Amino acid sequence: MNLTEQVEQALETIRPYLKADGGDVSVEEITAEGTVKLKLLGNCGSCPMSFMTMKSGIEQAIMKAVPQITSVVAVNMAEQE
Repeated sequence: MNLTEQVEQALETIRPYLKADGGDVSVEEITAEGTVKLKLLGNCGSCPMSFMTMKSGIEQAIMKAVPQITSVVAVNMAEQE
């Protein structure tokens, strides 16, 4: 299983919670340095709690399941600040 598949598998563990609130997430890129770049979709892209969702939910799920990943960032979170 390649790195992208491992990250997607980790996201599947948290995706039902995101979808329950009308949101989702997509993997945009995984850099050579081990950074996963995600795009928050639907309600996740505009929710004021999306930073907490990223840190305490999505980031933890990915980094726990895929030790090669060193950081997780949302490419579209800066747009709402």
